[in-house]
Amino acid sequence: MATASGNHFEWQLFNGQQWGSILNDFVIEAHYCQPGANGITINLSMGPVYIDFDEMTVDGAVVNLGVRRNTLLSPNQKEVMGWYYKDNHRWCEYGSHGSGRRSSSVRSDFIEQQYNRNPRGSVQFTVGSMTYKVDFTAMTQTNLSTYMLRKVRRRPKFNEVVTTNSSNQNSLPLLASPSANPSNSSSHYIWEFMGDEGIWAEYQKPGCSLDSAEIERLYQLNPQSQVSFTVRRFSYTLDFSGMYQVNNKYGTRRAIRRTASEIQPTNSTSSQARWQFKDMDGQWNDYIKGGSWGCCSVSSQDIEAQYQQDSSGIMSFRAGRFSYELDFSDMTQTNLSTNTTRSVRRL
Repeated sequence: MATASGNHFEWQLFNGQQWGSILNDFVIEAHYCQPGANGITINLSMGPVYIDFDEMTVDGAVVNLGVRRNTLLSPNQKEVMGWYYKDNHRWCEYGSHGSGRRSSSVRSDFIEQQYNRNPRGSVQFTVGSMTYKVDFTAMTQTNLSTYMLRKVRRRPKFNEVVTTNSSNQNSLPLLASPSANPSNSSSHYIWEFMGDEGIWAEYQKPGCSLDSAEIERLYQLNPQSQVSFTVRRFSYTLDFSGMYQVNNKYGTRRAIRRTASEIQPTNSTSSQARWQFKDMDGQWNDYIKGGSWGCCSVSSQDIEAQYQQDSSGIMSFRAGRFSYELDFSDMTQTNLSTNTTRSVRRL
């Protein structure tokens, strides 16, 4: 599968409401595929912005922009990935000659194979009499004798896609199985990930750049593809074939699931209401159930359901190791350990 331009990739920006494709994104892609590229500056109608390739963040004249890179490949296709380390003077691909004119005993394809088996693991190799360790979580290379650290990067080779043997399509561990027939006019689908406390949490905006509806749309386009998304400053890859998500920086892998629920008539006010609290910096934040930071036990939908039952009552919830009370009458939340009170609002 490819975009309308014939590419297997697509770069998009998020303006706080929706994702939009970037024109001439092959320029960004070509730059991204260079291992020495930290990022790129692009000119938008609102002004120039800088895309950081390592963090997958956007800085510049326009605030609160998000960025992602989608890959749209057929089930029997995969990108060719290159693995690079920062030598004293330049980025070198594993298997090539560095500044010392010695090549490592491993190549990119071997490291990529080990990475796909365990994105949180590591691999060791030798160069001459020295043994090195590549840590996939920290994205560093360590000389086990001198303990010298070097940065490591994983980047795709520009427009290099290979076709794999279809008989090996099931080689990835299946954490859950999507429906054989993704289309079902009588149901809608909820997409969730396994949270830190073993609780399934739904993908929700604005904390996450994707919600269930958009993930389902991408799934309908290609149930075997991978898509990228962001949660705050971290970028992730969601693999429909393996039904898991991976933190692109740390390699943390979590199971995901797709569940069907019958479409029921709902109160439009209840379904659209958003609940937020004001943090110490004066910023309003949505209640995100199972978020990677704080592990909140309730979402806006949960709070709204309780509010509909008793609009002058009190609701208890947890976030991390703290317990809170949300007072609907005063529109405040209180930390029961520190007695810190914050304003709450309903949109």
